[in-house]
Amino acid sequence: MSFLRIALTLFLSSLALGASAKDYRVDYHVAFLPEDGVAAVEIRVAPGKGRLLSLDFAMAEKRYLDVTGDGELERSKDRALWTPPEKGGSLRYRYRIDRKRRNAGYDARITDSWVILRGDQLVPAAFVRSTPGARSKASISFELPEGWTSAQTAYESGDAPNSFVLKNPERRFVRPVGWIIAGDLGIRRDKVEDMQLVVAAPRGETYRRMDIVSIVTATAPEMKLAFGTLPDKLLILGAGDPMWRGGLSGPNSLYLHAARPMIGEDGTSTLLHELTHTFTRLTGDRGHDWIAEGFAEYYAIHLPLRSGLVSDSRFDRTLRSLAQRGRNIKQLPASRSTGDRTARAVVMLAALDEELRARSNGERSIDDLTQALMKKRRVSTDDVILEAEKLLGGKSTVLDTPLLR
Repeated sequence: MSFLRIALTLFLSSLALGASAKDYRVDYHVAFLPEDGVAAVEIRVAPGKGRLLSLDFAMAEKRYLDVTGDGELERSKDRALWTPPEKGGSLRYRYRIDRKRRNAGYDARITDSWVILRGDQLVPAAFVRSTPGARSKASISFELPEGWTSAQTAYESGDAPNSFVLKNPERRFVRPVGWIIAGDLGIRRDKVEDMQLVVAAPRGETYRRMDIVSIVTATAPEMKLAFGTLPDKLLILGAGDPMWRGGLSGPNSLYLHAARPMIGEDGTSTLLHELTHTFTRLTGDRGHDWIAEGFAEYYAIHLPLRSGLVSDSRFDRTLRSLAQRGRNIKQLPASRSTGDRTARAVVMLAALDEELRARSNGERSIDDLTQALMKKRRVSTDDVILEAEKLLGGKSTVLDTPLLR
């Protein structure tokens, strides 16, 4: 090996060591207290070669109670600024769990025997200050009431029971995000396309765990082709009334109400709609919500077709029904994509898929467009047009429409 190559190898090694040497610890401890309707949360930080300097949390007073901490703490109506001691310390608070959607059911709830909530509600978003280049190494552990059997998250299990290792390469400060369920649970696990699938619901609920496992197993190969990759772990959880009667996606996880059909009479699937959100993580820029909802609903009807779960004729009937529903929509960009607007978007995306296939002799499809948009994640209508025309090698006839102007 030449001197130059040896020097380069040593330099790169030193960079890697330097990066790891700037870690600091963040450990989240959560105790669920059903009698009080809260979770008692403790955030413990400890310096390494790097150090956390401060956390400025979005903490509404009505939900985040009794906030105390080592070091300095400034509390206002909607924020909490914590500056831990140089040697490390803890921030403590109680989070009020039950949360009801407007004119609907709960999307977070704790009972005597179970709890369902999102990690990004449990530990809210924060502005973070740390020493230059520092990154957190994080974990979360749960303290469960007597009679509760387990906790489940979208993260890999740690060494201790009901503990998990938090990882997010995109963030220097890692906090728990995605759905969490704990309590006396019924759980089904499977390995699907190298993805660990966990389906969990409170024991005693009429929750079709094996139906969900079967649908995910049947569609996973096509989802991998469509989206390019699948996560290492996927958590699907839910319960019945009075929880919200729909589906809600999160990072590598989703909530699905017990009453939702796997594939509805109208040919669409709430499960596959939310899985598309989970895997693509597409978000429309302000005024462009049709993109995330349109792509999610397109795959909700197309994945069952591709996986052999519905026939060509059933797919065509569903597409005609969506065309009828969206017939009065004149423009797709809007602050919120209603059902009619989403239906119109699906019909346009189906036509775009046909155009991509026809003009590339079958070498390109809407999957290629989806994966291009996934790299950007937050996208606009202009992004859709730009990426589609890159694939087409010219102007799109389908996208040259007043719907997008």
